[in-house]
Amino acid sequence: MTTELTLPKWYDLHAHFRQDGVLKATLADHARMGCAGILAMPNTRPPVGKVLESDTSLPDFWSIEKYLSAIREAGGAVFDQIIVPLYITKHTTPKMIEEGAKSGLLKAVKYYPPHGTTGADSGYPFAEFLKNGVFDAMQDCGIVLCMHGEEHGLKGAHYFDAHQNAEKTFYTEQAPKLRDLFPTLKCVAEHLTTKEAVHFVQESDKNIAATVTPQHLIYTVGDLLQGLKYHLYCLPLLKFDEDREALQRAVTNPNNTKFFAGTDSAPHSKKVTECGCAAGCYTGGIAPQIYATAFEQAGCDLNKPENKTIFENFLCRLGAEFYGLPIPTETFTLKKTPSIIHALQTEQGIIKPLPLGLVDSETTTMEWSIL
Repeated sequence: MTTELTLPKWYDLHAHFRQDGVLKATLADHARMGCAGILAMPNTRPPVGKVLESDTSLPDFWSIEKYLSAIREAGGAVFDQIIVPLYITKHTTPKMIEEGAKSGLLKAVKYYPPHGTTGADSGYPFAEFLKNGVFDAMQDCGIVLCMHGEEHGLKGAHYFDAHQNAEKTFYTEQAPKLRDLFPTLKCVAEHLTTKEAVHFVQESDKNIAATVTPQHLIYTVGDLLQGLKYHLYCLPLLKFDEDREALQRAVTNPNNTKFFAGTDSAPHSKKVTECGCAAGCYTGGIAPQIYATAFEQAGCDLNKPENKTIFENFLCRLGAEFYGLPIPTETFTLKKTPSIIHALQTEQGIIKPLPLGLVDSETTTMEWSIL
């Protein structure tokens, strides 16, 4: 019997859509894969570093107001919910948080480690936010902190080796300080890659949750390095098998209430650059299919009703509940039948979805389809 899942439309609670000639195509891809809403990351150029367009004190930043308008004009009006986090920088103040919350536009903020990933040029050290009042204001106003949880400025051996890495350092040294100082601040530990980060979330109260990407459930750093498959290059970097297993156990646990879908889908028409490789895997249009494959590879037979429930909670319910979003009444259907993956054509060039970028071909197939 062919497995078929009819699910409530879902929210991708961590995705990058960029701007200009890429925005229309990437938004359309998300709409095609059953999304009722999106959380659109603010590392545009310039970054979304202020809430209101009328704020003239920060003329070099985009506003949440402006980026929301650009998203809607490019086709985002099809989504029931759009959240644009504020990119917190050295210019962010408690007053900005308080006024943004009152305006109704500010629902979440995004912390990036300085220069920690593509578009993180305006990042500011995490330790500064622990003492400058911004997190205090967020806790008071009910604003969600979305964390790119990596320590910045590390030397190579501390940044990534068999026993230590930037994410492990962050979740064993910095994140516990945050939890102690701001015990009711709602936090999402984004795109987890390590068993230490999983443990931090599991041992924390219900105000701390996490997103998990499709690629981190399927691949390890060996997949990235064998043949240097640069379409698998994302930050945080893929880790080791024991880390992948920790993520798989977390999302397939029948009692999971904390780990939910956030693709970190990131479009790049040019992955390899003169100074390195752009970070991000593009999974727009195909994320539910990859998640379904990942659950099955983790031993979760989606033919079984109890496992369908686990998958539906992860993809469609837990994230919505954490952000206080309504569960959509509209549905979409996943079916275990092969589908063909094509490159995405945009005004600024071709974007290769993740599985296609790993093969030397113009198309490839995957096990699941969206009907």
